[in-house]
Amino acid sequence: MKYTQLGRTGLQVSRLVLGTMNFGGETDEATSHAIMDAALDAGMNFFDTADIYGVDEEKGRTEKILGSWFAKGGDRRDKVVLATKMYGDMTQGTAWNGTPWPNHNKLSAVNIRRAVEASLQRLGTDHIDVYQFHHVDRATPFEEIWQAVDVLVQQGKILYAASSNFPGYKIAQANETAARTGRLGLVSEQCLYNLFERRAEMEVIPAAQEYGVGIIPWSPLHQGLLGGALRKEREGAGSRTTSGRSGAGLADPAVRAQIQAYEDLLAKHDLDPGETALAWLLSRPGVTGPIVGPRTPAHLESALRAVELELSGEVLAALDDIFPGPGTSPEAFAW
Repeated sequence: MKYTQLGRTGLQVSRLVLGTMNFGGETDEATSHAIMDAALDAGMNFFDTADIYGVDEEKGRTEKILGSWFAKGGDRRDKVVLATKMYGDMTQGTAWNGTPWPNHNKLSAVNIRRAVEASLQRLGTDHIDVYQFHHVDRATPFEEIWQAVDVLVQQGKILYAASSNFPGYKIAQANETAARTGRLGLVSEQCLYNLFERRAEMEVIPAAQEYGVGIIPWSPLHQGLLGGALRKEREGAGSRTTSGRSGAGLADPAVRAQIQAYEDLLAKHDLDPGETALAWLLSRPGVTGPIVGPRTPAHLESALRAVELELSGEVLAALDDIFPGPGTSPEAFAW
């Protein structure tokens, strides 16, 4: 395993991040534990989750599975850089008019305090290393958010604060507010970023780089689209999904042609599609490491091979031709 610093911090994390969203839903507890053991054995030390993950009937189930794994001992918790996220409504009930109960979601100081205490209990730990805001809250000022973070840091309940799905201007706003009062600010940003979906290069990644915020791409295979979807279709294995998170899937002839060109290129160079998609992200400036969300130990083994994969200049150029990015910001879109 290779390691890098998380953004501008001194924290060393693995170049692959273990995503746990499938744990408790598609992956049972025993298999989830086996995947985490294998990840740790391979040197992966950065584990990511969220309070909202789990089956619909039991939000928080995924955090509980991590907690039961930590409870097995063997210095599991000490070896892991643990990241979780908060923002969404965790209650099963609603207010009288059918909306979430007030102050049980978003980033008010009240909800941040409530959410971190609940996550700590489910995770069975006394602290969270990287506490991430899962979405922007346009109604709560960053002065309030940072005040809440200060209290949690002073109490030893979290060490770093980070974001997920923030636009570039919010990354700047958050860190400028923090800097005015001598705070560290955001240290990483989780965003949708992969070969197929490169819009983060317009504003999010430039802002992150300017502020020393590490980029942690989620959905690196675009929900399987970049993982050999057409090959699996031909082989009769079937694709787990026919559409990416952006809504563009194999039913779209233009997307289908694009993915065919991608798979043809990689077949020519004897490269695996999923491993190539991860290796491409690992080669991108500002990227700390992509989140891989294995459902089985075999999926994890494939992802681990990507860390050692070096893509040639010829392949990188061809990938840019198939999946052109937005270009240098702001020149590419300003004129």
